[in-house]
Amino acid sequence: MKTRLLFTLFSALLVLYWAQAASAQDSQTPPATAAQSNSSSVPDAAELPPLPPDAKTNFWDGDDPNLVNLVTHPFASKKYVQRLVRPIKDRLNELDEITNSNAAAIKDVDARAQHGLQLASEKSSLADNHANDATNRAQQAQSAANDASARVSSAEQKVGNLDQYKASTQTEIRFRPGQTLLSKQAKDALDQMAAPLKDQHSYVFEVRGYSPGSGQAAIASSQKMADSVVRYLVLTHNIPVYRIYMLGMGNAPTEDGKRGAARVEVSLLKNDLITARR
Repeated sequence: MKTRLLFTLFSALLVLYWAQAASAQDSQTPPATAAQSNSSSVPDAAELPPLPPDAKTNFWDGDDPNLVNLVTHPFASKKYVQRLVRPIKDRLNELDEITNSNAAAIKDVDARAQHGLQLASEKSSLADNHANDATNRAQQAQSAANDASARVSSAEQKVGNLDQYKASTQTEIRFRPGQTLLSKQAKDALDQMAAPLKDQHSYVFEVRGYSPGSGQAAIASSQKMADSVVRYLVLTHNIPVYRIYMLGMGNAPTEDGKRGAARVEVSLLKNDLITARR
């Protein structure tokens, strides 16, 4: 009688256990499907829903222990362990996908930043080269302007010194009335003035002829005497004609107001400023 009662009780407990296992498996299937659908969309880690709590269906789900449950369920089943681990694996897969996506985004941003820095560096180097080139050209232009200014100043100074001629030596050539030939004494005096001027510059001869008488006759006579002096300087000492200024003064008074005999006054004018610069 007791054996039959225990067998009946054991059969009832076994049926109850299989019924609980079937209901637990059916109740856990939707959350696993939802976890798999969420892993395909790869949402953000902050937006992931919390893991759903497991429904307690048997002794290993948290039922109070008793002798019957301990006898009927001495060990946890493989399905029970898989049911508990599956949501965690799904969530870990989702986190791995999010991590890989963030790493790819960070790598892309870093590559763009490096490319932008490289372009900025190249443009900066190009701008520096243009600035250096412009500075060099400005310095060259300034140097050319300074050189031109110096040349203009030198030319102005030379032009200003052209009229700075001063009397160096003077001599007076005497003639007899109506005579235009130079005497030996006159030639010696001209030789003494012209000989030192060989290969020199910045000098001028001023030849002024004076003749007694009046009118055009006196002027013509004074010019003939002055011509004889100029001819001697040009032919004998190779004095350029452009360095000789001849004047027929006639019977005009000299600088001291005197009127005298037939004569030619020869003055050697030098520009010491130009001569010193050569």
